[in-house]
Order: sequence, then structure tokens, then C-alpha cells
Amino acid sequence: MTRLPLERHPFSDRVATTVKTSNVVTNTLSRNVAQFVAFRIEEQTYAFRIEQIQEIVILTQITRTPQVPEYVEGVANLRGSIIPIVNLRKLFGLEPKAIDADTRTIVVNVGNRVIGCTVDTVTQVVRIGQDDVHAAPDTVTGNGASYIFGFARVQDQLIVLLEVDELLDPQKLEQVSQISIPRFPKNLAQK
Repeated sequence: MTRLPLERHPFSDRVATTVKTSNVVTNTLSRNVAQFVAFRIEEQTYAFRIEQIQEIVILTQITRTPQVPEYVEGVANLRGSIIPIVNLRKLFGLEPKAIDADTRTIVVNVGNRVIGCTVDTVTQVVRIGQDDVHAAPDTVTGNGASYIFGFARVQDQLIVLLEVDELLDPQKLEQVSQISIPRFPKNLAQK
């Protein structure tokens, strides 16, 4: 397992994950600005709030476990702690993809649990102002998709902001897997 470095933010107790990106992220925080770690699954960009992320790792070994839903890849030993690994691509009902050099596991805190989420690639750390977050329309959340916190347009892309506690609540995972994840055309972000 390769661990990406973590750095302490000079103005906060929060741990910020360092991710290589071509975008510049400033170190000043405002009350109305939150930091998110953006990642891609298929052609869509999603993001988790940075304060819910423990770390981002490259897992080299996942132990398969019997009689679990398909979206549960298995478990991994993360420095002595055994954590479940959920493949977000499979959870969202997308075709499986072979692990490659870009595949990452985002280790998140869900209540008092730690869960790893496999994603196609981690793209950047973004700062999003409160005024730039748009609530998810009823047509998206109507089927119980309370795991969508909102949407934000960053440069030319539309980012789906995910609510980690709702998305990865062990009692709700099966429900999440049965709801179609919204897919947005690329040109929607440009409007």
C-alpha cells in the first residue's frame, strides 16, 4: 500500500490530503468556503468534504470476503486496522473497471467507522464557496438520494458533492446501490 502524504493546514486543525493537480489551491480558508477532494468515476466528477477524509491510498491487496454485496470489494489491512472497501463504481451501478495506475482508495470517516472507497482517480482539492453550491433538485433526491449534498460548477465541470455519512451508512448501502446515480452530460456544466 502506498500512502499519499498528509499536511496540516496552517490555519486549522483539519488534515488536508495533498493530491497532485494542475490546479492551484490556496491556503486561506474563509467561513463561507469549504474544501473538497474531487474524484472521477467514469466521466463524472464527484467530491467529498475534506474533513471527512482520513487519507488517500493506493491499495495493493484487498482480501475478498464471501457473501457480501458486489459493491463490497472486501477488506484491507490499513496499518493494523481492518477496513471494508466499497467500490463506488459498482455501488453506483456502473460497469466494473480494472484497477490501474490511477485507481485510488479514499479512506473516509463515517460516524465511528472507517471505510475505504475505490474510485477511478482522484483529481484535485477544490475550494468551493457556499454561494457556489446548488441544492440537488427534487427530481434527483426524490428517490431517496439523500447522499447528494449538492452541485457546484468549478471552471468547466459540474461536480456532484456527496454526503459521506448518507452515502456510506452501512444500513443504507443497499438502498444507495438500487438508486440510479444521476449522470450529467458534459455540456450541462458549461451552461
